[in-house]
Amino acid sequence: MKHIARKRFGQHFLTDGGIIDAIVHAIAPQPGDAMLEIGPGLAALTQPLVERLGRLAVVELDRDLAARLRAHPQLDVIESDVLKVDFTRVAQARGTAKLRVVGNLPYNISTPILFHLLDHVAVVADQHFMLQKEVIDRMVARPATAAYGRLSVMLQWRYAMEDVLFVPPESFDPPPRVDSAVVRMVPREAPAAVDVALLSELVQVAFSQRRKLLRHTLGAWLAQRGVAHAFDLQRRAEEVPVDAYVDLARLVAETGSPTA
Repeated sequence: MKHIARKRFGQHFLTDGGIIDAIVHAIAPQPGDAMLEIGPGLAALTQPLVERLGRLAVVELDRDLAARLRAHPQLDVIESDVLKVDFTRVAQARGTAKLRVVGNLPYNISTPILFHLLDHVAVVADQHFMLQKEVIDRMVARPATAAYGRLSVMLQWRYAMEDVLFVPPESFDPPPRVDSAVVRMVPREAPAAVDVALLSELVQVAFSQRRKLLRHTLGAWLAQRGVAHAFDLQRRAEEVPVDAYVDLARLVAETGSPTA
């Protein structure tokens, strides 16, 4: 029985054999790798992966698709909303220190998924995701460009990333209304230690009005913490490199404290 793509799950099934081969080549699965796929759908990518791995864990929310996947003898199916999956516990259950995570992420919740995985980055070896190309452009954007923003800063602090493959709409059924791409994300071995929640708040404030100078946005936030003097606020948020945001967050954590 043909499965009809469900809009509420953001389902677009990959059907282009050439693109599938290119993605598998980019992932380079090796026998015995502890890998988890998010959103396997109709198993277009799942099958060539598991043939190379021997065994594969998959996270699928759609109960009809999950039932189909359970019939596959080499798949361990986690029927769940991916935002509720504890990837650290999955790694422990599979007896591995590091998971390789792959998937064609639902475009409507791709950013929340990326931030959810950021909480479990300690157990991630690498990530390869199909995403809306516009999102990947933001992820890998450099400072002083229109695409550079909160997503760029928060992910570049923790991952080395690259756009590895362009995927046109006609590669899917049904075709999405946007271009897609595949991103490779490799956790940095020695990222600067920082309070993630504090960094996230700082960057969110900085980019809240990205066309204004930081003195209009971040200035008041830093002044409340007594460190406004230690940062050049005569810039726009997009002009500040990742390392400078991280250093500022560390300074605030060490010396700043909100005042009434």
